[in-house]
Amino acid sequence: MRDTPRSAFAHVLAMPTRWMDNDSYGHVNNVNYYSFFDTAVNRYLIEQGVLDIHKDTVVGLVVETGCSYFSSISFPDTVHAGIRVTKLGNSSVRYEIALYRNDGETPAAAGHFVHVYVDRETNRPVPIPPATRAVLEGLVRPQ
Repeated sequence: MRDTPRSAFAHVLAMPTRWMDNDSYGHVNNVNYYSFFDTAVNRYLIEQGVLDIHKDTVVGLVVETGCSYFSSISFPDTVHAGIRVTKLGNSSVRYEIALYRNDGETPAAAGHFVHVYVDRETNRPVPIPPATRAVLEGLVRPQ
């Protein structure tokens, strides 16, 4: 995904970096990239009205994740996270996310994660709820 343009993503969310995101080497620490991924996807689901972190009986748990780093991001950069769905199953969804630095045309980092939808009480997989599936279908883009 190193050369993937922003236009390849169904949704792009801007997020400011914070002073505390930088590490002793003067760039955003690698663990924060996963936080950007998680924030971009979950904020989108909340804004679309299909995620209530306090009341939902069906929740998406992250079961797989990965990230490739191409260039540094540093405070006070703004991260633009492009998100898309590349696989939508019965109870799981694979997101791909690319992080663009400021107005950069190529990603500074790119990765993926997989949500498996489960019953909150039993942690057993369940079908993706219909309203959530409809929202996720709007994010489907080819790899």
